[in-house]
Amino acid sequence: MTPAELVERIWAHDERVWTGRDEARWLGWLDEPIRLLARVDELLDLAQVALADVDDVVLLGMGGSSLAPEVMRRAFGVERFHVLDTTHPQAIRALEAQLDLQRTLFVVSSKSGGTIETRSQADYFWERAGDPRRSLAITDPGSGLEELATERGVAVVHGEPTIGGRYSALSPFGIVPAALMGVDVARLLNRAEEMREACRLVDGNPGLELGLDLGRNWVDGRDKVVLEASAGFALWVEQLLAESTGKEGKGLVPIVEPYDGHDAQHPEIELPDPYELGQEFFRWEFATAVAGHLMNINPFDQPDVQAAKDMTTKALEAAGELPLAPDGDLDAMLGEARDGDYLFVQAFIDPANEDRLPPLIERLRATGRLVSWGLGPRYLHSTGQLHKGGPNTGLFVQVVDDLGEELPIPGRDFGFRRLFAAQAAGDFEALRMRERRIVRLRLEDA
Repeated sequence: MTPAELVERIWAHDERVWTGRDEARWLGWLDEPIRLLARVDELLDLAQVALADVDDVVLLGMGGSSLAPEVMRRAFGVERFHVLDTTHPQAIRALEAQLDLQRTLFVVSSKSGGTIETRSQADYFWERAGDPRRSLAITDPGSGLEELATERGVAVVHGEPTIGGRYSALSPFGIVPAALMGVDVARLLNRAEEMREACRLVDGNPGLELGLDLGRNWVDGRDKVVLEASAGFALWVEQLLAESTGKEGKGLVPIVEPYDGHDAQHPEIELPDPYELGQEFFRWEFATAVAGHLMNINPFDQPDVQAAKDMTTKALEAAGELPLAPDGDLDAMLGEARDGDYLFVQAFIDPANEDRLPPLIERLRATGRLVSWGLGPRYLHSTGQLHKGGPNTGLFVQVVDDLGEELPIPGRDFGFRRLFAAQAAGDFEALRMRERRIVRLRLEDA
């Protein structure tokens, strides 16, 4: 297929560009910037009403519902906007201690409406705040979250059902939080619309050029995509690439550290100004769709994510405590590393302890291997698909810390401590079942 045919077919929503299964029903992101530009006044009015008598905004969400807002929070330097994408009980307690709950707006964001982390966080803070009406819910029409929010008098903003989570940065899941941050969303969306129009071209098409580079480099054996961590943008790109391409034993492996090996490629992230996020979100979405064509995969599904969820459920249902004891021999695993392998630190820890990871990361770098890392459970909704469905080139080091006392979740027979432990244990077992190489360390021993 020529580049001209590829562009034409993508815009025609032709699923034969990929595997010919159900890709056409997930292409709503192609037209979302222009749709939301028509709704800017509505969204700004919504934000103005929601922010009345509010000092802080807390977004409760995971993966595609949290990463774009987190990138914008960092890029625009918004201090009173918080993204909670962990179930670690210590982190939840610490955030709560910073807030006047009576003057905090909670944004509950979940496309499916059933994400266990988000629903648990919402139940907790709704009970603690005492009035769930000081909240917004962003979810797809007909979801369980919409039903619950309506029952409790919470305003609901609908997402677009034809857009998957990781392609939703320029949908209400990204733009409503941006409006609540005070970002000029019309300017942001206009930049996205300019890129959208450029991605209709054959010559000078930025998304096509990036996607062809990503895909052709992968075909040539350069599967490590080295990203600049500009304004945290790499957090979002990691999910987009890993979850979209990490399947069927294939995958683009995002790496956020300097690396110039024979299997590396170095695409540019172009962010001279925070408002260029509008362009970059769309450019990378289009490029990932193009790369998926060259890799002969469906870039819009995530077939292996459910494995960790199933094992988490099993762990939650098990009797007794869930001890996260050290498991495996790190030195032995490192000694078995092969050419092309990379190391990934799966840090199931309080985000406040992230600054304790560098000694372990440096120890791993000393092996000469590529090293990347992510916080759990965030990475389950980001690179987790690649870890289980991508090439068996990852060596995984799960790190756990002290979870502290249990923190009950209203309406559940388990609390955040048990949920967090179950997610760590569940992903560990899911990787073992796929014969992936993994060990577990305690943070104090790492």
